Amino acid sequence: MAQRVCIYGVPMDLGQNRRGVDMGPSAIRYAGLQARLERLGWDVQDCGNIAVPVMEEVRADEVDSEYPAYHLPAVAAVSEQSYRCMLKSIEAGDTAIFLGGDHSIAVGSVAGALHRSERVGIIWVDAHGDFNTPRTSPSGNIHGMVVRTLIGEGPAGLMIGERRLRPEQIVMIGVRDLDPQERVDLRHSGIKVLTMRDIDENGMADVIRAALRVLGEVDTIHVSFDMDSLDPAIAPGVGTPVAGGLSYREAHLLMEMLADDGRVRSLDLVEVNPILDMSNRTAEAAVDMAASLFGQRIL
Repeated sequence: MAQRVCIYGVPMDLGQNRRGVDMGPSAIRYAGLQARLERLGWDVQDCGNIAVPVMEEVRADEVDSEYPAYHLPAVAAVSEQSYRCMLKSIEAGDTAIFLGGDHSIAVGSVAGALHRSERVGIIWVDAHGDFNTPRTSPSGNIHGMVVRTLIGEGPAGLMIGERRLRPEQIVMIGVRDLDPQERVDLRHSGIKVLTMRDIDENGMADVIRAALRVLGEVDTIHVSFDMDSLDPAIAPGVGTPVAGGLSYREAHLLMEMLADDGRVRSLDLVEVNPILDMSNRTAEAAVDMAASLFGQRIL
């Protein structure tokens, strides 16, 4: 019997300030995610979209004027739904894919993955560290505070579930754009950060092996893949593009080696913005990455 994978759309753009990323789940579906996984032998169930209020429905005054975390109550409510969807998939023994939406959707999905067991590792593939707090964030956008929230140091009211990640459970790959205080805080956090320089100097294969050594004691892995980790030439349809990102083959190798490891049980694919894209290229690249993670091979 084929193993089942459940797809959840989280059409949320409340964690950042560029409209359009709420259409990301539709773009990834249109790019053929379900059919691609089914050809690889998976039993795929599309579980539809989690309900997300549109930005115009959310009260603009629900922020601290000095250190804002914009749309926090709404993001927290959506994160609670994502958390419960992850719990449902875990209880059924399914693999779960969460389609964003901005990266704040990971507040709920990662909290749900952590509910499975304390022995969960997180591979955070992103151009950014997402390690700000309301005090250190230049923008007040929650998608830049997600990892800080998951270790229990984020905005009050955004803590989902009962468990918090420990820094040694997190490995970041592809980082190349950090805010000033975020850089200092990450350096002292205990999180393993493998930057684009590490990839340039050592090659992606060695970087992945280093990441997996860090996570050597965990039972399962959750991959949170921000499409802005890719170079903008490959993935132009993202809200915060940064030059000098992962090449197409580097990203595929990452996913292939994680598939070989065998511990991945859940995935976020986030920050696809069709308004900024060209011919749905970024969503198609997202489908390609998912296919490699879930078993597609060259030979």
